[in-house]
Amino acid sequence: MRSLARWDDVVKFHGHSCMGLATGYRVAEAALKNLQSDRDIDEEIIAIVENDNCSVDAIQYVTGCTMGKGNLIFFDYGKPVYSFVKRSDQKAVRIVPRGFDENRFPELAELRPKVLSGEATAEEQERFSNATAQALQQFLSDPLDKVVEIQETSLIIPEKAKIFNSIICADCGEKVMEPRARVRNGQMVCLPCAEEYNSRV
Repeated sequence: MRSLARWDDVVKFHGHSCMGLATGYRVAEAALKNLQSDRDIDEEIIAIVENDNCSVDAIQYVTGCTMGKGNLIFFDYGKPVYSFVKRSDQKAVRIVPRGFDENRFPELAELRPKVLSGEATAEEQERFSNATAQALQQFLSDPLDKVVEIQETSLIIPEKAKIFNSIICADCGEKVMEPRARVRNGQMVCLPCAEEYNSRV
């Protein structure tokens, strides 16, 4: 396995540093290590994410699995759980973050309510920011088995992404991928136009 993407580059891609991004970074690290793989080039690795928070940006950047390539699959379950499979040997892992022990950073627990409510002083906000930065660095440097739980699993491997024909929606006139179109009054329309029609009383 080649060297992992730099944390600073992931932060630059995402726009800010946070625990969600750090979680995705460690999850991606664990996935590549356990699948014995480098960053994906062309759909060799598939990632299934069960939330749409900051962690997913790190997973995209580090693993190379993206929505556009069709090998990042999103299930809107609201769960911090991530699964990965490698096509060549069908090895699959399910990764559940353990988070970090906030007891190691008592200032976070003490100051978070004030910061979130907007009642923190400038000095308290600075202390909270410093404690958060320390917690992030600790989380990023802890051994993998301390921050994530890795379970071997089995997954049905989806086909590689297909390119479909486009048709013109009879209502709005915009292009729509053929398998996403619907029939309305004998004409092909896009999903938003079909849903608008279905919602009418």
